[in-house]
Amino acid sequence: MDFNLDETQQDLRTLTSDLLAKEATPERLEAHEKSGRPYDERLWQALCQAELMSVCVPEDAGGAGLGSVELAVVLRELGARAAPAPALATLVSTLALARYGTPAQRRRRADAASSERERLSADSVGTVALREPGRAPAAPPLTAAEQDGDGWVLTGRKVGVPYGSEAAYVLVTADEGVFLVTGGWTAHPEFAANGEPLATVVLDRTPAERLAGPEAVSGLRQIFTAAVAAQASGVLAGALKLTTEYIKNRKQFGRALAEFQAVTVQIADVYIATRALDVAVWSGAWLLANDLPAEEDLAVAAFHVSEAYKALYTCQHLHGGLGLDVTYPLHRYFAHAKHLTHLLGGADAQFDLIGALV
Repeated sequence: MDFNLDETQQDLRTLTSDLLAKEATPERLEAHEKSGRPYDERLWQALCQAELMSVCVPEDAGGAGLGSVELAVVLRELGARAAPAPALATLVSTLALARYGTPAQRRRRADAASSERERLSADSVGTVALREPGRAPAAPPLTAAEQDGDGWVLTGRKVGVPYGSEAAYVLVTADEGVFLVTGGWTAHPEFAANGEPLATVVLDRTPAERLAGPEAVSGLRQIFTAAVAAQASGVLAGALKLTTEYIKNRKQFGRALAEFQAVTVQIADVYIATRALDVAVWSGAWLLANDLPAEEDLAVAAFHVSEAYKALYTCQHLHGGLGLDVTYPLHRYFAHAKHLTHLLGGADAQFDLIGALV
């Protein structure tokens, strides 16, 4: 396994990083947090117009035809800025459509998204609905799919759906497979640690198109896990960079904090957590991209997302009282790490899954 990025992936990383340097400045992030809007629409439009949200769309549908590693590259850069955009859910949905949808379904969805971008509309947001109330993240879905004439209808309830109220379409896991829903669901807002929109999605004989059978349910969950872990990897890297700069410049007793042994040991622990998550992310993404068994590696990555959240406590501690200031950038990373941990169900759920797999 080669953990180095190839030329295309490096260019993609540079494009994403350069765009975010212009569109996700500290001033823009602060203004967004005060606005109360679900996401920064200017940032989202810039991401779409740069075609970063179509990197996983097949070439025959107008996209770049790339895969899970490239998805991870983009999301890691977004995480490093804690950028407020529905990129994670949208990229997961486009990669799943590329894998499981028919050519006609892919082209129809890509044509709709292209038209929406031309109108600078927010309706190009996509999402996925995986988890159900009281169920482990990896449990088989109870949402019922029933044939209705030439189509299907879905009945059930999904929780923790990213941008469930804002999305133009949602991919839903059900007992009969993975389905595409383009309208007719009811969304009830949920609270998220970082303020991003979440929703409980209620399906009541909601019309749907079937993308694939039950064998695709695990595949969609794995793509989602890889995406969350990649973004968490960026969040932790951003927090590590911020904390490293702080301890280099903050002086106490006439010495930089970085010169104290206790401080260097703690920042080293954060670095180790960052590298452990990175290795698991790239391993899982590479296996997915090459159609190899990835569930064990991704379960480990999901566990390290929870460990990354714990590492943020160390970053907070090293900042002293400043680490508790909600107007300081570290709070943004802390909130994002907590949110991403919740999306995957927490460390205990990942321990259970790892135990079942091994």
